[in-house]
Amino acid sequence: MEPQSPTPLLRPDHGIQDGCPRSLLRLALLSVVVGAFTGAVATAFRLALAAADSLRTSWMASPGSRAMGPMLATTATIAAAAAIAAWLVRRFAPNAAGSGIPQVEAAVSGGNAPAGASILPVKFFGGILAIGGGFALGREGPSVQMGATLGTLLGSRSALNASDRLALLAAGAGAGLATAFNAPIAGAVFVLEEIVRRYDPRIALAALGASGGAIAVCRPFLGQHPDFTVAPIPFAGSGPGAWFLALGVICGLVGVIYQRLLLTTLRYAMNLTAVPVELRAAAVGIMVASVGWIHPDWIGGGDVLSQRALTAGSVWHALPILLIVRFGLSIVCYGAGTPGGLFAPLLAIGALVGLLFARVCQPWDSDLADPQTAFALVGMAALFMAVVRTPATGLILTTELTGNVTLLLPMLAAGFTAMLVPSLLRCAPIYDALQVRSSTNLPSSAPKAPDAMENRF
Repeated sequence: MEPQSPTPLLRPDHGIQDGCPRSLLRLALLSVVVGAFTGAVATAFRLALAAADSLRTSWMASPGSRAMGPMLATTATIAAAAAIAAWLVRRFAPNAAGSGIPQVEAAVSGGNAPAGASILPVKFFGGILAIGGGFALGREGPSVQMGATLGTLLGSRSALNASDRLALLAAGAGAGLATAFNAPIAGAVFVLEEIVRRYDPRIALAALGASGGAIAVCRPFLGQHPDFTVAPIPFAGSGPGAWFLALGVICGLVGVIYQRLLLTTLRYAMNLTAVPVELRAAAVGIMVASVGWIHPDWIGGGDVLSQRALTAGSVWHALPILLIVRFGLSIVCYGAGTPGGLFAPLLAIGALVGLLFARVCQPWDSDLADPQTAFALVGMAALFMAVVRTPATGLILTTELTGNVTLLLPMLAAGFTAMLVPSLLRCAPIYDALQVRSSTNLPSSAPKAPDAMENRF
Protein backbone atom coordinates (compact mmCIF):
# COMPACT_ATOMS: atom_id res chain seq x y z
CA MET A 1 0.00 0.00 0.00
CA GLU A 2 1.55 3.28 -1.08
CA PRO A 3 2.02 5.95 1.64
CA GLN A 4 -0.30 8.89 1.25
CA SER A 5 1.13 12.36 0.92
CA PRO A 6 0.27 14.80 3.69
CA THR A 7 -2.96 16.67 3.09
CA PRO A 8 -3.08 20.38 3.93
CA LEU A 9 -5.47 20.85 6.82
CA LEU A 10 -6.48 24.36 5.76
CA ARG A 11 -8.91 23.63 2.94
CA PRO A 12 -9.17 26.16 0.11
CA ASP A 13 -12.96 26.13 0.42
CA HIS A 14 -12.98 26.68 4.16
CA GLY A 15 -14.71 30.07 4.29
CA ILE A 16 -16.30 32.18 6.99
CA GLN A 17 -19.75 30.76 6.22
CA ASP A 18 -18.68 27.14 6.72
CA GLY A 19 -20.26 25.37 9.65
CA CYS A 20 -22.69 26.78 12.20
CA PRO A 21 -22.44 30.27 13.74
CA ARG A 22 -21.52 28.66 17.06
CA SER A 23 -18.32 27.17 15.61
CA LEU A 24 -17.39 30.51 14.07
CA LEU A 25 -17.98 32.30 17.35
CA ARG A 26 -15.91 29.67 19.16
CA LEU A 27 -13.01 30.21 16.73
CA ALA A 28 -13.27 34.00 17.11
CA LEU A 29 -13.25 33.89 20.90
CA LEU A 30 -10.43 31.36 21.04
CA SER A 31 -8.34 33.45 18.64
CA VAL A 32 -8.54 36.40 21.04
CA VAL A 33 -7.56 34.11 23.93
CA VAL A 34 -4.61 32.72 21.96
CA GLY A 35 -3.58 36.27 21.11
CA ALA A 36 -3.75 37.33 24.74
CA PHE A 37 -1.62 34.40 25.91
CA THR A 38 0.85 34.97 23.07
CA GLY A 39 0.97 38.68 23.86
CA ALA A 40 1.77 37.93 27.50
CA VAL A 41 4.54 35.44 26.67
CA ALA A 42 6.05 37.50 23.84
CA THR A 43 5.91 40.68 25.95
CA ALA A 44 7.79 38.96 28.76
CA PHE A 45 10.28 37.77 26.14
CA ARG A 46 10.74 41.32 24.78
CA LEU A 47 11.16 42.84 28.24
CA ALA A 48 13.69 40.18 29.24
CA LEU A 49 15.68 40.80 26.05
CA ALA A 50 15.57 44.56 26.60
CA ALA A 51 16.91 44.11 30.12
CA ALA A 52 19.66 41.77 28.92
CA ASP A 53 20.62 44.16 26.09
CA SER A 54 20.76 47.12 28.47
CA LEU A 55 22.85 45.23 31.02
CA ARG A 56 25.25 43.85 28.40
CA THR A 57 25.72 47.17 26.58
CA SER A 58 26.21 49.26 29.71
CA TRP A 59 28.67 46.78 31.18
CA MET A 60 30.74 46.39 28.00
CA ALA A 61 30.88 50.17 27.60
CA SER A 62 31.95 50.81 31.20
CA PRO A 63 35.63 51.49 31.98
CA GLY A 64 35.69 48.81 34.69
CA SER A 65 34.97 46.06 32.18
CA ARG A 66 38.09 46.79 30.13
CA ALA A 67 40.55 45.03 32.41
CA MET A 68 41.75 41.64 31.25
CA GLY A 69 39.95 39.68 33.96
CA PRO A 70 36.47 41.17 33.44
CA MET A 71 36.85 40.97 29.64
CA LEU A 72 37.70 37.27 29.76
CA ALA A 73 34.91 36.56 32.25
CA THR A 74 32.33 38.41 30.14
CA THR A 75 33.45 36.73 26.93
CA ALA A 76 33.25 33.34 28.64
CA THR A 77 29.76 34.17 29.93
CA ILE A 78 28.50 35.07 26.42
CA ALA A 79 30.06 31.92 24.98
CA ALA A 80 28.56 29.77 27.75
CA ALA A 81 25.12 31.35 27.26
CA ALA A 82 25.26 30.53 23.54
CA ALA A 83 26.38 26.97 24.27
CA ILE A 84 23.52 26.45 26.75
CA ALA A 85 21.03 27.82 24.22
CA ALA A 86 22.30 25.39 21.58
CA TRP A 87 22.22 22.53 24.11
CA LEU A 88 18.58 23.30 25.00
CA VAL A 89 17.67 23.12 21.32
CA ARG A 90 19.59 19.89 20.67
CA ARG A 91 18.41 18.17 23.85
CA PHE A 92 14.77 19.16 24.12
CA ALA A 93 13.46 20.71 20.86
CA PRO A 94 15.54 20.41 17.66
CA ASN A 95 12.86 22.33 15.73
CA ALA A 96 13.51 25.37 17.93
CA ALA A 97 16.71 26.27 16.07
CA GLY A 98 16.57 29.41 13.97
CA SER A 99 13.43 31.46 13.48
CA GLY A 100 10.87 28.64 13.56
CA ILE A 101 8.78 30.21 10.79
CA PRO A 102 9.55 27.44 8.25
CA GLN A 103 8.46 24.88 10.86
CA VAL A 104 5.21 26.76 11.43
CA GLU A 105 4.53 26.89 7.68
CA ALA A 106 5.22 23.17 7.36
CA ALA A 107 2.77 22.44 10.18
CA VAL A 108 0.06 24.57 8.57
CA SER A 109 0.55 22.93 5.18
CA GLY A 110 0.35 19.46 6.72
CA GLY A 111 3.98 18.61 6.03
CA ASN A 112 5.02 18.29 9.69
CA ALA A 113 3.25 17.78 12.98
CA PRO A 114 2.77 20.98 15.03
CA ALA A 115 5.40 21.62 17.69
CA GLY A 116 4.78 20.35 21.20
CA ALA A 117 4.80 22.23 24.49
CA SER A 118 8.51 21.58 25.05
CA ILE A 119 9.38 24.18 22.44
CA LEU A 120 8.02 27.03 24.59
CA PRO A 121 10.70 27.06 27.33
CA VAL A 122 13.44 26.27 24.79
CA LYS A 123 12.48 29.21 22.58
CA PHE A 124 11.95 31.52 25.53
CA PHE A 125 15.06 30.85 27.59
CA GLY A 126 17.25 29.84 24.65
CA GLY A 127 16.33 33.06 22.89
CA ILE A 128 17.13 35.14 25.95
CA LEU A 129 20.51 33.45 26.33
CA ALA A 130 21.49 33.82 22.66
CA ILE A 131 19.95 37.15 21.64
CA GLY A 132 20.42 38.66 25.09
CA GLY A 133 24.05 37.59 24.90
CA GLY A 134 24.51 39.67 21.77
CA PHE A 135 23.72 37.33 18.86
CA ALA A 136 22.58 39.26 15.78
CA LEU A 137 19.19 37.55 15.69
CA GLY A 138 15.62 38.79 15.89
CA ARG A 139 13.07 38.37 18.66
CA GLU A 140 10.24 37.84 16.15
CA GLY A 141 11.22 34.26 15.22
CA PRO A 142 10.86 32.85 18.74
CA SER A 143 7.72 34.96 19.27
CA VAL A 144 6.10 33.58 16.12
CA GLN A 145 6.86 29.97 16.97
CA MET A 146 5.79 30.37 20.59
CA GLY A 147 2.52 31.94 19.44
CA ALA A 148 1.90 29.09 16.99
CA THR A 149 2.59 26.56 19.74
CA LEU A 150 0.16 28.27 22.09
CA GLY A 151 -2.43 28.19 19.32
CA THR A 152 -1.79 24.47 18.86
CA LEU A 153 -2.09 23.70 22.57
CA LEU A 154 -5.32 25.63 23.02
CA GLY A 155 -6.78 24.29 19.79
CA SER A 156 -6.07 20.70 20.80
CA ARG A 157 -8.12 21.20 23.98
CA SER A 158 -11.10 22.72 22.20
CA ALA A 159 -13.98 21.39 20.16
CA LEU A 160 -12.66 22.96 16.93
CA ASN A 161 -12.39 20.92 13.76
CA ALA A 162 -9.01 20.23 12.17
CA SER A 163 -9.10 23.24 9.84
CA ASP A 164 -9.99 25.66 12.62
CA ARG A 165 -7.25 24.24 14.85
CA LEU A 166 -4.72 24.96 12.11
CA ALA A 167 -6.23 28.43 11.65
CA LEU A 168 -5.69 29.00 15.37
CA LEU A 169 -2.07 27.87 15.02
CA ALA A 170 -1.52 30.35 12.18
CA ALA A 171 -3.28 33.11 14.10
CA GLY A 172 -1.03 32.53 17.10
CA ALA A 173 2.00 32.93 14.84
CA GLY A 174 0.66 36.29 13.64
CA ALA A 175 0.06 37.37 17.23
CA GLY A 176 3.71 36.60 17.98
CA LEU A 177 4.88 38.85 15.15
CA ALA A 178 2.42 41.57 16.19
CA THR A 179 3.85 41.59 19.71
CA ALA A 180 7.48 41.37 18.62
CA PHE A 181 7.19 44.61 16.63
CA ASN A 182 4.11 46.23 18.21
CA ALA A 183 2.56 45.92 14.74
CA PRO A 184 -0.92 44.34 14.82
CA ILE A 185 -1.86 44.82 11.16
CA ALA A 186 1.46 43.39 9.96
CA GLY A 187 0.91 40.38 12.21
CA ALA A 188 -2.49 39.63 10.69
CA VAL A 189 -1.32 40.23 7.11
CA PHE A 190 1.73 38.03 7.71
CA VAL A 191 -0.58 35.10 8.47
CA LEU A 192 -2.37 35.41 5.13
CA GLU A 193 0.61 36.36 2.96
CA GLU A 194 3.32 34.08 4.34
CA ILE A 195 1.91 31.44 6.69
CA VAL A 196 -1.16 30.25 4.71
CA ARG A 197 -0.44 32.15 1.43
CA ARG A 198 -4.02 32.78 0.46
CA TYR A 199 -6.97 34.85 1.59
CA ASP A 200 -9.64 33.09 3.59
CA PRO A 201 -12.22 35.10 5.57
CA ARG A 202 -12.28 32.58 8.41
CA ILE A 203 -8.49 32.57 8.79
CA ALA A 204 -8.45 36.36 8.45
CA LEU A 205 -10.96 36.60 11.30
CA ALA A 206 -8.79 34.43 13.54
CA ALA A 207 -5.65 36.38 12.60
CA LEU A 208 -7.28 39.71 13.39
CA GLY A 209 -8.64 38.43 16.67
CA ALA A 210 -5.28 37.00 17.76
CA SER A 211 -3.32 40.12 16.79
CA GLY A 212 -5.85 42.34 18.52
CA GLY A 213 -5.73 40.24 21.68
CA ALA A 214 -1.93 40.26 21.67
CA ILE A 215 -1.70 44.04 21.25
CA ALA A 216 -4.28 44.63 24.00
CA VAL A 217 -2.00 42.73 26.39
CA CYS A 218 1.39 44.05 25.26
CA ARG A 219 0.80 47.78 24.84
CA PRO A 220 0.30 48.56 28.55
CA PHE A 221 3.86 47.26 29.00
CA LEU A 222 5.49 48.24 25.71
CA GLY A 223 3.73 51.56 25.12
CA GLN A 224 1.49 52.91 22.39
CA HIS A 225 4.21 54.45 20.23
CA PRO A 226 5.96 52.81 17.27
CA ASP A 227 9.17 50.95 18.00
CA PHE A 228 11.27 53.50 16.08
CA THR A 229 11.16 57.27 16.40
CA VAL A 230 11.31 59.01 13.02
CA ALA A 231 11.05 62.74 12.44
CA PRO A 232 8.26 63.84 10.07
CA ILE A 233 9.26 63.18 6.45
CA PRO A 234 7.57 65.13 3.63
CA PHE A 235 5.91 63.28 0.79
CA ALA A 236 8.53 62.39 -1.80
CA GLY A 237 8.20 64.12 -5.15
CA SER A 238 8.95 62.65 -8.54
CA GLY A 239 12.58 63.82 -8.46
CA PRO A 240 14.08 61.05 -6.27
CA GLY A 241 11.90 58.34 -7.87
CA ALA A 242 14.71 56.93 -10.00
CA TRP A 243 16.96 56.82 -6.93
CA PHE A 244 14.41 54.72 -5.05
CA LEU A 245 14.17 52.31 -7.98
CA ALA A 246 17.97 52.06 -7.98
CA LEU A 247 17.98 51.46 -4.22
CA GLY A 248 15.58 48.57 -4.79
CA VAL A 249 17.99 47.02 -7.28
CA ILE A 250 20.82 47.30 -4.75
CA CYS A 251 18.65 45.77 -2.01
CA GLY A 252 17.66 42.97 -4.38
CA LEU A 253 21.30 42.12 -5.04
CA VAL A 254 22.16 42.36 -1.35
CA GLY A 255 19.23 40.06 -0.59
CA VAL A 256 20.43 37.44 -3.06
CA ILE A 257 23.94 37.49 -1.59
CA TYR A 258 22.53 37.36 1.94
CA GLN A 259 20.32 34.35 1.27
CA ARG A 260 22.93 32.34 -0.61
CA LEU A 261 25.57 32.93 2.05
CA LEU A 262 23.06 32.04 4.76
CA LEU A 263 22.13 28.74 3.12
CA THR A 264 25.80 27.97 2.48
CA THR A 265 26.60 28.64 6.12
CA LEU A 266 23.78 26.36 7.29
CA ARG A 267 24.96 23.61 4.93
CA TYR A 268 28.53 23.97 6.17
CA ALA A 269 27.43 23.93 9.81
CA MET A 270 25.36 20.78 9.23
CA ASN A 271 28.42 19.02 7.82
CA LEU A 272 30.51 19.81 10.91
CA THR A 273 29.30 16.69 12.65
CA ALA A 274 32.64 16.17 14.38
CA VAL A 275 32.20 19.42 16.32
CA PRO A 276 29.34 19.49 18.87
CA VAL A 277 26.78 22.19 18.24
CA GLU A 278 27.47 23.60 21.70
CA LEU A 279 31.11 24.24 20.81
CA ARG A 280 30.12 25.86 17.53
CA ALA A 281 27.70 28.15 19.31
CA ALA A 282 30.33 29.02 21.92
CA ALA A 283 32.80 29.90 19.14
CA VAL A 284 30.22 32.24 17.60
CA GLY A 285 29.66 33.69 21.06
CA ILE A 286 33.38 34.52 21.33
CA MET A 287 33.18 36.21 17.92
CA VAL A 288 30.16 38.24 19.03
CA ALA A 289 31.89 39.28 22.24
CA SER A 290 34.97 40.36 20.28
CA VAL A 291 32.84 42.71 18.19
CA GLY A 292 31.04 43.91 21.30
CA TRP A 293 34.26 44.94 23.01
CA ILE A 294 35.06 47.22 20.08
CA HIS A 295 31.51 48.59 19.58
CA PRO A 296 28.96 47.41 22.19
CA ASP A 297 26.04 48.69 20.07
CA TRP A 298 27.03 46.65 17.02
CA ILE A 299 25.84 43.35 18.48
CA GLY A 300 22.38 42.23 19.52
CA GLY A 301 19.13 42.25 17.56
CA GLY A 302 19.87 45.52 15.78
CA ASP A 303 17.17 47.90 17.02
CA VAL A 304 19.74 50.47 18.15
CA LEU A 305 21.42 50.42 14.74
CA SER A 306 18.09 50.75 12.94
CA GLN A 307 17.15 53.72 15.08
CA ARG A 308 20.47 55.43 14.42
CA ALA A 309 20.19 54.84 10.69
CA LEU A 310 16.66 56.26 10.71
CA THR A 311 18.00 59.43 12.27
CA ALA A 312 20.96 59.47 9.85
CA GLY A 313 23.23 59.31 12.87
CA SER A 314 25.75 56.69 11.80
CA VAL A 315 29.28 57.94 11.34
CA TRP A 316 30.21 58.03 7.65
CA HIS A 317 33.65 56.44 7.89
CA ALA A 318 32.32 53.58 10.04
CA LEU A 319 29.14 52.95 8.04
CA PRO A 320 30.62 50.57 5.41
CA ILE A 321 32.47 48.62 8.10
CA LEU A 322 29.37 48.46 10.26
CA LEU A 323 27.31 47.17 7.34
CA ILE A 324 29.83 44.43 6.53
CA VAL A 325 30.13 43.37 10.19
CA ARG A 326 26.38 43.20 10.73
CA PHE A 327 25.86 41.39 7.45
CA GLY A 328 28.35 38.66 8.33
CA LEU A 329 27.39 38.49 12.00
CA SER A 330 23.73 37.92 11.20
CA ILE A 331 24.55 35.00 8.90
CA VAL A 332 27.02 33.36 11.28
CA CYS A 333 24.72 33.74 14.29
CA TYR A 334 21.80 32.16 12.44
CA GLY A 335 23.94 29.13 11.67
CA ALA A 336 24.87 28.60 15.33
CA GLY A 337 21.83 26.44 16.08
CA THR A 338 20.24 28.74 18.68
CA PRO A 339 16.75 30.30 18.64
CA GLY A 340 16.47 33.62 16.80
CA GLY A 341 14.85 35.21 13.78
CA LEU A 342 15.84 37.05 10.63
CA PHE A 343 13.42 39.99 10.50
CA ALA A 344 15.12 42.38 12.94
CA PRO A 345 18.63 41.83 11.50
CA LEU A 346 17.26 42.29 7.97
CA LEU A 347 15.59 45.56 8.93
CA ALA A 348 18.84 46.85 10.44
CA ILE A 349 20.89 45.83 7.40
CA GLY A 350 18.33 47.36 5.07
CA ALA A 351 18.39 50.66 6.95
CA LEU A 352 22.19 50.74 6.76
CA VAL A 353 22.12 49.92 3.04
CA GLY A 354 19.65 52.74 2.42
CA LEU A 355 21.66 55.25 4.41
CA LEU A 356 24.94 54.27 2.74
CA PHE A 357 23.27 54.46 -0.69
CA ALA A 358 22.05 58.01 -0.01
CA ARG A 359 25.47 59.17 1.16
CA VAL A 360 27.30 57.60 -1.77
CA CYS A 361 24.89 59.10 -4.31
CA GLN A 362 24.71 62.52 -2.67
CA PRO A 363 27.51 64.06 -4.83
CA TRP A 364 25.43 63.32 -7.95
CA ASP A 365 22.23 64.83 -6.57
CA SER A 366 22.28 67.53 -3.91
CA ASP A 367 18.62 66.82 -3.09
CA LEU A 368 19.71 63.57 -1.47
CA ALA A 369 21.40 65.47 1.36
CA ASP A 370 18.08 66.13 3.10
CA PRO A 371 16.04 62.90 2.89
CA GLN A 372 18.73 60.42 3.97
CA THR A 373 16.36 59.17 6.65
CA ALA A 374 13.87 58.42 3.89
CA PHE A 375 16.37 56.20 2.11
CA ALA A 376 17.15 54.34 5.34
CA LEU A 377 13.46 53.70 5.91
CA VAL A 378 12.84 52.63 2.31
CA GLY A 379 15.92 50.39 2.49
CA MET A 380 14.39 48.57 5.48
CA ALA A 381 11.27 47.73 3.51
CA ALA A 382 13.09 46.93 0.25
CA LEU A 383 15.57 44.44 1.71
CA PHE A 384 12.80 42.76 3.69
CA MET A 385 10.77 42.33 0.50
CA ALA A 386 13.82 41.13 -1.44
CA VAL A 387 14.58 38.33 1.02
CA VAL A 388 11.16 37.34 2.40
CA ARG A 389 9.17 38.21 -0.76
CA THR A 390 6.06 39.38 1.11
CA PRO A 391 5.41 42.91 -0.16
CA ALA A 392 2.27 43.69 1.84
CA THR A 393 3.85 42.56 5.10
CA GLY A 394 7.01 44.53 4.32
CA LEU A 395 5.14 47.75 3.56
CA ILE A 396 2.81 47.50 6.55
CA LEU A 397 5.48 46.36 9.00
CA THR A 398 7.82 49.23 8.10
CA THR A 399 4.95 51.71 8.31
CA GLU A 400 3.84 50.46 11.74
CA LEU A 401 7.41 50.30 13.05
CA THR A 402 8.09 53.93 12.14
CA GLY A 403 4.64 55.52 12.18
CA ASN A 404 5.39 56.99 8.75
CA VAL A 405 2.90 56.96 5.88
CA THR A 406 4.52 59.50 3.57
CA LEU A 407 6.93 57.03 1.95
CA LEU A 408 4.51 54.37 0.79
CA LEU A 409 5.09 55.16 -2.89
CA PRO A 410 8.92 55.14 -2.58
CA MET A 411 8.69 51.85 -0.65
CA LEU A 412 6.44 50.48 -3.37
CA ALA A 413 8.90 51.52 -6.09
CA ALA A 414 11.94 50.14 -4.27
CA GLY A 415 10.07 46.98 -3.34
CA PHE A 416 9.17 46.41 -6.99
CA THR A 417 12.79 46.32 -8.15
CA ALA A 418 13.96 44.63 -4.94
CA MET A 419 11.62 41.70 -5.63
CA LEU A 420 12.30 41.67 -9.36
CA VAL A 421 16.06 41.18 -9.07
CA PRO A 422 16.09 37.96 -6.98
CA SER A 423 13.15 36.61 -8.98
CA LEU A 424 15.09 37.04 -12.23
CA LEU A 425 18.13 35.43 -10.58
CA ARG A 426 15.97 32.45 -9.54
CA CYS A 427 16.58 33.05 -5.86
CA ALA A 428 13.68 31.60 -3.89
CA PRO A 429 12.09 33.40 -0.92
CA ILE A 430 14.10 32.68 2.19
CA TYR A 431 11.48 30.72 4.12
CA ASP A 432 10.68 28.57 1.09
CA ALA A 433 14.36 27.73 0.79
CA LEU A 434 14.67 27.01 4.51
CA GLN A 435 11.54 24.86 4.52
CA VAL A 436 12.73 22.79 1.57
CA ARG A 437 16.16 22.49 3.17
CA SER A 438 14.58 21.23 6.42
CA SER A 439 12.38 18.71 4.62
CA THR A 440 15.34 17.23 2.73
CA ASN A 441 17.13 16.69 6.05
CA LEU A 442 14.29 14.66 7.53
CA PRO A 443 14.59 10.87 7.87
CA SER A 444 13.13 8.98 4.91
CA SER A 445 10.20 7.78 7.05
CA ALA A 446 9.18 11.29 8.07
CA PRO A 447 6.65 13.28 6.05
CA LYS A 448 8.23 16.01 3.97
CA ALA A 449 6.85 19.45 3.43
CA PRO A 450 5.51 20.18 -0.03
CA ASP A 451 7.75 22.06 -2.40
CA ALA A 452 6.56 25.56 -1.61
CA MET A 453 8.83 27.08 -4.25
CA GLU A 454 6.66 25.80 -7.09
CA ASN A 455 4.17 28.65 -6.70
CA ARG A 456 6.50 31.38 -5.53
CA PHE A 457 8.86 33.68 -7.42
